[in-house]
Amino acid sequence: MALVRNYRATIFPAETMSNRNLAHVIVDSLANAGVKIVFGIPGAKVDGVFDALRDHPSIKLIVCRHEQNAAFMAAAVGRLTGLPGVCLVTSGPGTSNLVTGLATATTEGDPVLAIAGTVSRLQAARHTHQSLDVNKVLEGVCKSVIQVGVEDQVSEVIANAFRQARRFPQGATAVALPMDIIKSTSVGVPPFPALSFESPGYGSSNAKLGKIAVDKLLGSKYPVILLGMRSADPSVVHAVRRMIMNHTLPVVETFQAAGAISEDLLNRYYGRVGLFRNQPGDKILARADLIITVGYDPYEYDAETWNVDNPTTIHNIIHVDYTDARVSQHYMPQVELVGNPADIIDEMASSIQAFKPKFWSGAEDALENIRQEIDKWQSTATANIILDGPVQPTHFVYQLRHYLPKDTVVAVDVGTVYIYMMRYFQIYSPRHLLCSNGQQTLGVGLPWAIAASLTQEPKPCSKKVVSISGDGGFMFSSQELATAVQQKCNITHFIWNDSAYNMVEFQEEAKYGRSSGIKLGGIDFVKFAEAFEGAKGYRVTTTGELKSVMKEALEFQGVAVVDVRIDYSKSHELMKNIIPKDYR
Repeated sequence: MALVRNYRATIFPAETMSNRNLAHVIVDSLANAGVKIVFGIPGAKVDGVFDALRDHPSIKLIVCRHEQNAAFMAAAVGRLTGLPGVCLVTSGPGTSNLVTGLATATTEGDPVLAIAGTVSRLQAARHTHQSLDVNKVLEGVCKSVIQVGVEDQVSEVIANAFRQARRFPQGATAVALPMDIIKSTSVGVPPFPALSFESPGYGSSNAKLGKIAVDKLLGSKYPVILLGMRSADPSVVHAVRRMIMNHTLPVVETFQAAGAISEDLLNRYYGRVGLFRNQPGDKILARADLIITVGYDPYEYDAETWNVDNPTTIHNIIHVDYTDARVSQHYMPQVELVGNPADIIDEMASSIQAFKPKFWSGAEDALENIRQEIDKWQSTATANIILDGPVQPTHFVYQLRHYLPKDTVVAVDVGTVYIYMMRYFQIYSPRHLLCSNGQQTLGVGLPWAIAASLTQEPKPCSKKVVSISGDGGFMFSSQELATAVQQKCNITHFIWNDSAYNMVEFQEEAKYGRSSGIKLGGIDFVKFAEAFEGAKGYRVTTTGELKSVMKEALEFQGVAVVDVRIDYSKSHELMKNIIPKDYR
C-alpha cells in the first residue's frame, strides 16, 4: 500500500498568535476542516463552544433532542459526504449518551468526530457534578479518545482526531475538552489550516501480489465480485462499473453497498446478501470458484454464512480494500490487495483486457436462471392483493419504488422492515439506501433522514428524503420530529405498524415455537406527528388506501408521518429455504 502524505509545514502569521478564546479556535478549526454542520445538545461544560458557533458564518448548529441522535446524524453526514460528521455534547450523561451512536458509526465505517465537554482540570480527580472518565466510557466504541490536557494541544488534537476518523477503516473519534480550557484566553493557539485535516492518500497495491491476483482471475472459470460497505465510495463504484462493463463478472452487493450497480448494468447484478443465506446472490457466491471481495467487512455478513465450505476446501478469495483482511476460518484470502480499491480494480481490468477471458462460459443458463429469481418477488407483490386487508411488505416496497424519483435518499431503520427494503428496494446510486448493517441499531432511520435533508446541495431540505421504520424503532428517536420540523426538513417517514417487535418475534418463534417480550402498541401516530407543529400525519389501514395516501404524503412539502398497518404474517419466510451447504 502506498501512502501519499500531502503535508507541509505551516507558518502562522504573528497576528494570529494573539490571545484568543479557545472556543473560537475550536470552531475555526472545524471550519478549516470543511465542517458545515454541528449536531449537539448544550450544557454548562461546553456552552462556550455553542456560544462561538452562534455567529459563525459557515457552520450551522443543529440542536437535537438526544445526544444519541446527534451521533446518528453526524454519522449520516460522514456516510453521505465522506467527511467526518461532528457532534458536540456536554459532560456526564451528555457524553455517555453518545455510546450507541458512536459504536454504530465505528462498526459501520462512518467517520465521526465527537467533541465532549468535561469538568475542569482542577475538578477532574474529584467526585463532583457530572464528572466522568471519558476515556473509559468511549474507548471501546471509538478509534481514538483524546482528553486535552493543556491549551496548546487544542488545535492539533482536533486535527489528528479528524484525520483518524477519515483514515480507513473509518469510524468515530472523540475529543474531551475540560471546560476551563474551552473558556481559556491565556495562551494564543491558532486554528490549524485546511491542509492539516487531509488524510493520507492511498495508492496502488503491491505489484507482485497484483500479478498473482490477475493470474488467479484469469485461471478461474466462475469468478464473482462481492461488494462490501467500503466499496460505496464513488471512485470505487465507477471502477467496478468499468470493469464489469466489458466482462461477464457477476456482482453481489452487501446491504451497505446498495446502489453500486447502475441501472444500465443490471445484467451483471445478482442481488444483495445479508443475515440469512437464501438469496439469489448467495447462490451465485456458492457457484463461484473465485470471489473478489471489494471493501467487504465481516461486520456486514458473517463469512461463515456465505462461505460455508469446510476451511480445507474454502473458496479462493482475492481481498481488495483500503485495509487488510480480518481473517477467520471462513475468510482466508489467498491474495490481499491493500490500497486504493479504485486503482486496484482499474489495474486488474486493464491487465485482463488483452486476454478477453470468457468467464462463466457454458454456464450461461445457470446464470440467467439465478438472474430471473431476483425479480420474482414483483409478481407476488402485485398479485392476489386484498384491498381491504393490511398492507403486504412487498406491495409497499413495490409502490414506493414506483412513486419515488430514483435519486431519492431512503434511510431504513432496523427491524423486519430493513430486511424487506434491503432485499427488494432497487437503487442505482451508492449511499442512497442507508441501513445499519453492523450493529443493527434501532432508531437510526429518522435521524439519518434529517442529516440527509440538511446536507443536500446546493440547497438544504430542497428535495424529498424518505425514512422508514417499524413502530418499535420509530419510538427510539421519534423526539427528533421536533428537530426535523424546526429545521424545515422535507421528509416523509413511513411507520410499518404491527404493534410489536416483529424481527425479534419471528426469530423467537422459529427457535422456541412462541414469542416473548415483543408486544407494543397503544400509540396514535397521526396525533403524535401532528403534536409537532407543522408536521402532517397520515394513516393507511388497508391496502386499497396505500397508493393515494403514499402519493399525497410524498408530495407534502415538510415533515410527514405515515402510519401503515402492515401484515407481517409471512415474515417468517424471510429466514426459510436456506440454501444447502453443498449447493453448487
